[in-house]
Amino acid sequence: MVISPSPTAITFHDFFEQYSEDDRIELIDGELFELEPKGPHEEVAAFIDRKLNVQIDCLNLNYFVLQRGLLKPAGEFTAFRPDIMVINRNNLIHEPLWEKQSVITSGQSVKLIAEVVSSNCQNEHTRKLKEYAELKIPEYWILDYEDPREEKFIGKVQESILTVNILINSSHEKKVCSLENTIESYIFSQSKLFPSTNVKRAR
Repeated sequence: MVISPSPTAITFHDFFEQYSEDDRIELIDGELFELEPKGPHEEVAAFIDRKLNVQIDCLNLNYFVLQRGLLKPAGEFTAFRPDIMVINRNNLIHEPLWEKQSVITSGQSVKLIAEVVSSNCQNEHTRKLKEYAELKIPEYWILDYEDPREEKFIGKVQESILTVNILINSSHEKKVCSLENTIESYIFSQSKLFPSTNVKRAR
């Protein structure tokens, strides 16, 4: 939902000054968007967070999971707030804002982004997909659990599904996982992730 349809685009600087502490608002093309996570949305995001942390520990990777941190693409009018980002600690020394602000500016710092969609899925499947590809984010998950409008992006929805987008040759190739499948991840290639039936149980 757009909450600030202003004729004057809001800059990242102004956004950060006013809304950096509010993790339910993000900035897209100079407009404020209010994130509206419901209880099941938060439950699913927490479930994914827990499972990703298990994989990070098992594989002894120098990553950590960041929830609702800011991701600033190039330009001054956008600041995304993904539900989950898997961050590569090794690249944080190249992040100019990190020491003082929870803001990521380089795609090289991000190994995976996961978005849980329950209302407006258009940004996740179009705008963010494009931006994350330009940032060269290796892997981008979109988990939709109730929005019927998802049909135009991935086909008719019968139940909760996960779209796994893997970056290949500067664009993401998507794979839609049914609830019966095990999720295969590019960045966790040494192991198969949780059966996606568990996502349903987490609701």
